[in-house]
Amino acid sequence: MITVTEQAKEYLKKVGDGRLVSLGVKGGGCSGFQYVWSFADEWPDVKWSEPIDDVLVLDPMAELYVIGSVIDYVTELGGSFLAVKNPTASSSCGCGDSFGI
Repeated sequence: MITVTEQAKEYLKKVGDGRLVSLGVKGGGCSGFQYVWSFADEWPDVKWSEPIDDVLVLDPMAELYVIGSVIDYVTELGGSFLAVKNPTASSSCGCGDSFGI
């Protein structure tokens, strides 16, 4: 369903500190939809997906929008960030946090 690179796994383990990081999608952003990162335990009423590589869970409503994606942790001169390479996105903004389908 989703692939998490080794760099992203290490980063998510570090920031999660034993907690599962969650990925959701909401309407908004400059391209129509926006990725929402959080921690699963901060949203106790959500029925999360099965853990992916013991570091990440998906909001079930987001699964349709991110299926087939690759989550990577990118380090560049300007900073480092989680990048979602989403094959279902037909457009995305420059910051990578927003996408359209």
